[in-house]
Amino acid sequence: MSGEYDVAVVGGGLLGSAIAWGLGRLGKKVAVLDEGDITKRASRANFALVWVQSKGLGMPAYTVWTVQASQAWGRLASELKQQTGLDVSLQQNGGFHLTLGEDEFGQRTELVKRMHNQVGAADYKMEMLRPSEIRNALPLIGPEVSGGSYCPLDGHVNSLRTFRAFHTGFKAFGIDYFPERPVSAISKSGGEFRLTTPDGELRAAKIVLAAGNANQTLAPMVGLYAPMGPTRGQVVVTERTMPFLPHPLTTIRQTDEGTVMIGDSKEDELNDRVLKPSISGVMADRAQRMFPHLSRLNVVRSWSGIRVMPQDGFPIYDQSETHPGAFVACCHSGVTLASNHAFEIARMVAQGALEPELVGAFSASRFGGAGAANGSGY
Repeated sequence: MSGEYDVAVVGGGLLGSAIAWGLGRLGKKVAVLDEGDITKRASRANFALVWVQSKGLGMPAYTVWTVQASQAWGRLASELKQQTGLDVSLQQNGGFHLTLGEDEFGQRTELVKRMHNQVGAADYKMEMLRPSEIRNALPLIGPEVSGGSYCPLDGHVNSLRTFRAFHTGFKAFGIDYFPERPVSAISKSGGEFRLTTPDGELRAAKIVLAAGNANQTLAPMVGLYAPMGPTRGQVVVTERTMPFLPHPLTTIRQTDEGTVMIGDSKEDELNDRVLKPSISGVMADRAQRMFPHLSRLNVVRSWSGIRVMPQDGFPIYDQSETHPGAFVACCHSGVTLASNHAFEIARMVAQGALEPELVGAFSASRFGGAGAANGSGY
């Protein structure tokens, strides 16, 4: 692993892969240091939404950042297909959040109002609809659906294929990928960073820490701060069925392969090898109340995964003052924000500085040394 790189990206999940791919696209010599397939990777356990609605309550800059990412996703999907031949199945014709009962409808309506009333928030046309309006797009909703919100910028993608496309793109760009190389120490001397791994030392002029929840340990090595608050989520997948869901929901989506994914649990438990039927049962019950015909489908698999989650739910992008050239990137919405990571964060890292007008709000300095979970970055 000897040799010098322009940039070493620590973490080969969807976040790190998007940044590394973007750097390679700019002609940089890049190395990706990754734990490999043994790691608990959110990139394999996510719900694959490209989602705008409800993002940014308490931080309108996050709404703006998310809208930008959504609008750039078509470009990303096109470039990945042109480079690798892989179609990531981006579908971006709007998404819904359905409510059951009038209480839920009222709560969602209040959220929409608060989002719209934030000073500086982007106008992304989220609106509340009643069942008669929703049935024009989703005719199979059940009688318990009281309404819901709709955003035309929302969509979904095949996230596993996206992950594969980034890694396939590594080869085209000459990016060196090192699996099973977790970083245990980072130092800087002679104007370059030295990263210690089980297979030796790697040197690079710049580094990007994109190692998910492990950033909390790695960041202090280079004078950075990344307070994390991971949570667990569960997903249920049904057998394939006829196409019935032309728009994704917050909690239900039909994949391009015909299966139906049901999700959205949020748990403090961090053991991803255990499933809780009491939770997945509630998820499945709500899904069949929204679409009664789902009760006839068999469940073929389910899983749990650990979310990468900054303490307040919003992304962290920062650069080190004590170790110039060191950057950190943490976020929950790695699928939605992949386009921004590939095009914007990679560009800023390549030029050597983050741009305050774009990502200044996401500095870890906002925590003041201690995070607080009170926003809506989810």
